[in-house]
Amino acid sequence: MATGSRAGVREWVGLAVLALPILLISLDLTALHLALPHLTADMAPTSTEQLWILDIYGFMVAGFLVTMGTLGDRIGRRRLLMIGASAFGLASLAAAYAPSPELLIAARALLGISGATLMPSTLSLISNMFHDARQRGFAIAVWGSCFAAGGAIGPMAGGALIEWFWWGAVFLMAVPVMVLLLIAAPLLLPEYRDPVPGRLDLVSVLLSLGAVLPFVYAFKDAARHGWQVPTVAVLAVAAVVGWLFVRRQRRLRDPLMELSLFGERAFTVGLGSLLLGTLVQGSFILLLAQYLQLSQGLPALAAGLWMAPFAAANIIGSLASPPLARRWGPGRTIAAGLVLMAVGFLLFAQARPDSALAVPITAAVVISIGIGPLLVLVIDLVIAAAPKEKSGSASSMSETASEMGMALGVATLGAIGTAVYHAELAPNLPEEVPASAAPHALDSMAGAAAVAEGLPAQTGEELLTAAREAFTSGLAAVSYTSMAVLLALAVLTGLFLDRRRSAQQADAVTSHV
Repeated sequence: MATGSRAGVREWVGLAVLALPILLISLDLTALHLALPHLTADMAPTSTEQLWILDIYGFMVAGFLVTMGTLGDRIGRRRLLMIGASAFGLASLAAAYAPSPELLIAARALLGISGATLMPSTLSLISNMFHDARQRGFAIAVWGSCFAAGGAIGPMAGGALIEWFWWGAVFLMAVPVMVLLLIAAPLLLPEYRDPVPGRLDLVSVLLSLGAVLPFVYAFKDAARHGWQVPTVAVLAVAAVVGWLFVRRQRRLRDPLMELSLFGERAFTVGLGSLLLGTLVQGSFILLLAQYLQLSQGLPALAAGLWMAPFAAANIIGSLASPPLARRWGPGRTIAAGLVLMAVGFLLFAQARPDSALAVPITAAVVISIGIGPLLVLVIDLVIAAAPKEKSGSASSMSETASEMGMALGVATLGAIGTAVYHAELAPNLPEEVPASAAPHALDSMAGAAAVAEGLPAQTGEELLTAAREAFTSGLAAVSYTSMAVLLALAVLTGLFLDRRRSAQQADAVTSHV
């Protein structure tokens, strides 16, 4: 049963063009981590400025996704894509040659805003270019695998560029890609927009930013400093502004966010599953990187190379998802992937400081394959649940859920790991560790490593040994908690995202993915 005309050569070449900026946007999220020490030596930013250099990009992406997705529906997805590509290229040049921390932070903010225009534009264009559901499912799988691969490739690419050039080269990667996109887009990508777009409500834009940005900031700050009074106050502000945003959307004729989409079960369950699934994934990526560098003692570039199988496995899981969904149904395929992820976390929980690298890397591969169906099929379900003229809005909501999940993962599951680490290390802290340094060592494994460098060799080694054991205990606690979340999600998705949805969506997503 066909669901639309099949795409031709032009559409597939256009998909390749759309995949490049997505790979780059994801890569930009992680490539700067290895560049930070070199950047710090060059610019001497304060610790606060360092945090903003790292975080402002993600804040802006998360904050502007909803606005840009809806703006694309109104002015045209290709037009917004080209505007965003131009801005991203110029902001990359500004970041590469920024003479001060303040200007680098400003350039990173512009990169985040322009990145928010690219993500929903590419995904909504895919939904409009590929009318045949089977082809659309494969195209979204390619899109998802590029986004996942970019995050894992980032540390490797950043490390290689820094070794051969200077820290600014990390940003220059974007320039030729964006130039290629600007040349190819008018030739290969069609234009789509809502035929009756309505006006853009600027008050809703401000309210969406006032809800999302403080929300993400609060959880990121809590991950570093705990839930202090100012952090809770910021979260409360985000909740109030979010309530005002939802209230306004219900009253507007042309809302910024189509809340009516939540009336579709596939849309609501899909977004919730995506939020919790990326929450687990976000904590795992952080834990894996820390385990390889701090517990196993690998250099940053070597740790990045060992994470390459994680990226490759995600590509396999993403591309295998559509044919599996065609046979089993999307709900069962997603549920099977979540169970597979739970098995991976069970294996990851066994990792100790002296474990062979085969243990965490095998766990990473299993987890990465397992999350593929969730990322690919849920996005397809979410887009299929939305009217074609609202695909940009639906795309932006799915990406916002992903960004929220990544931020929440570090703050929630990361907090569990930190609490167990502190509880395990406190009674085993060597007596020779100075009282002034003890809080820093108890704060994190990285803090313990820094303290150990200033101690006598034997005391430093005792501290590192105890800290590594405490860290892997925290890792195990996070892994078992993640298993519980994933198994609950598997039941939820198996029940509510299967063939018993609606006949129309079953045909569009299950029978022809």
